[in-house]
Amino acid sequence: MAAPVLHTRLSADAAVSASAVKTLGASRTGISDMLTLENDFFNSPPRKTVRFGGTVTEVLLKYRQGETNDYDLLKNQLSDPDIKDEQIINWLLEFRSSIMYLTKDFEQLISILLRLKWLNRSETVVEEYLAFLGNLVSAQTVFLRPCLSMIASHFVPPRVVSKEGDIDVSDSDDEDYNLPANFDTCHRALQIIARYVPSTPWFLMPILVEKFPFVRKSERTLECYVHNLLRISVYFPTLRHEILELVIEKLLKLDVSASRQDIEDAEEIAQTSSGTDATEGLFNMDEDEETEQETKADPERVDQMVHPVAERLDILLSLLLSYIKDVCYVDGKIDISKTKDLYRDLITIFDKLLLPTHASCHVQFFMFYLCSFKLGFAEAFLEHLWKKLQDPNNPAVIRQAAGNYIGSLLARAKFIPLITVKSCLDLLVNWLHIYLNNQDSGTKAFCDVALHGPFYSACQAVFYTFVFRHKQLLSGNLKEGLRYLQSLNFERIVMSQLNPLKICLPSVVNFFAAITSKYQLVFCYTIIERNNRQMLPVIRNTAGGDSVQTCTNPLDTFFPFDPCVLKRSKKFIDPVYQIWEDMSTEELHQEFKKPIKKEVLEDEDDDFLKGEVGITPNSFDTHFRSPSSSVGSPPVLYLPDQSPLIARICD
Repeated sequence: MAAPVLHTRLSADAAVSASAVKTLGASRTGISDMLTLENDFFNSPPRKTVRFGGTVTEVLLKYRQGETNDYDLLKNQLSDPDIKDEQIINWLLEFRSSIMYLTKDFEQLISILLRLKWLNRSETVVEEYLAFLGNLVSAQTVFLRPCLSMIASHFVPPRVVSKEGDIDVSDSDDEDYNLPANFDTCHRALQIIARYVPSTPWFLMPILVEKFPFVRKSERTLECYVHNLLRISVYFPTLRHEILELVIEKLLKLDVSASRQDIEDAEEIAQTSSGTDATEGLFNMDEDEETEQETKADPERVDQMVHPVAERLDILLSLLLSYIKDVCYVDGKIDISKTKDLYRDLITIFDKLLLPTHASCHVQFFMFYLCSFKLGFAEAFLEHLWKKLQDPNNPAVIRQAAGNYIGSLLARAKFIPLITVKSCLDLLVNWLHIYLNNQDSGTKAFCDVALHGPFYSACQAVFYTFVFRHKQLLSGNLKEGLRYLQSLNFERIVMSQLNPLKICLPSVVNFFAAITSKYQLVFCYTIIERNNRQMLPVIRNTAGGDSVQTCTNPLDTFFPFDPCVLKRSKKFIDPVYQIWEDMSTEELHQEFKKPIKKEVLEDEDDDFLKGEVGITPNSFDTHFRSPSSSVGSPPVLYLPDQSPLIARICD
């Protein structure tokens, strides 16, 4: 069942529908009834009211003639924080009858009206205010931006001011249980305004960008605002691409500021401290009972992340994944047309934001999740990445990132069948052999990351995929599987002058060497030992002194689909995610009696090496980052409009 876009945290009392699209579109249901109600307001004559100094119309006309006393009195009365509902209704009725006089000269008065606290009041006040907004923007379009800005400011919990000593402290009211109803009303207001001013979406988007809360704001504030942005994308579909780009850009800022290691360390420290506390309070029965009751009363605490940035990221990413699911699925069945449209939006955003970003940990899982809905989308994504990798006109850093994504997706996606894995391996290995053909007679046939970065990235994608998928490749008919792997001719790639075993990640190289040795596909240990003797270039410690360290990741590799450590988002990803379930390199070494680079096992804290899940070691220095260009790419293979991959999206 699709998870609701609006989390239950937003309302403790309101029942959340099974589909978030229905939740997002709630303001659209019964819209004809709503418009009929508005027409009643628009067509009903304003009630006669008596005011000191005359009606609003008279006050406005006097102000134009230079008499400001009544005008100032009017502003003071509207600014009264204790203004009653009946007073607001009477004022709004009069302003509606005087709407033609409210020109730009009365901008200050309109500003006071827009600051009026009209939400959380009686239904009559709300309806009158919505009618006033409709009249105002239709008669005086100069006030469209201020009206939209006012509405957007209500997409987050209101600010409350409390006193701490002599200091006023302002914070968001996260416990306002009227928020869902207020959000519904604000979305109604936007749709009413758009009814009278069709260009509303064009004016609205810059305001939504401007009003986006700072990423360090509270989790609730960010969640509310992102929820409302996604909701706007449903009834203003022309804004969907820009809204998704804005949301993903903010997610990326959070992602790159919280490394996987920092998140895991925070969780480990919290578990250790909670275990210590439990031991210390072993005989304190009252505290144990209170803790148990708190956990039962608030099960969401189990899903909370200890790291504050990770908590924000997890909430927002799970919201985005829920939105993707609800857009693509209608009544429990995938809607191919809607999914295609969403895929086009997301792949463009992926190219612009994700592909050039180095070592983001979690945001990219929105593409992983979308591709899991139907094989056609996964194949389309793979072909898209393949074109990026082989295109010599792309910067080397983009080509290498595309190689990282291909290898990680093929290794980790349960939903990609073996036949697709084989097709991708055929493409990659064929491209590697053509690359080597072009290098044999050239002067660049030596090991150099700056010259051959995309080649090494493609090699690592092949090695990584083989390590994860070798059991499937050899299952069933072992002879057929071995014949297929022998046809890939790994030996030529490994033995080439470009020496990919020297550049690729040691963890991947060790597993690849052990498995290929087991099945006698290629023997890598002689080359590994020679590389160890030669040693990679060393760099001095940036902290000073004479200590040096060996760079074991000159390609600056990262695997974008390494395990997700965000607790809420994991629930979307885990059912379609392949974890590492093989022996460690130590066990392989003991079984096959082959010399393995043991220092890597001792130095690198990598779960992939322990035979659990694959976490890529961090880069060591910016000097070894991916180069901005490369030489020696085989242009003969680059066919932008053709690919053997099946890229069509199946209906």
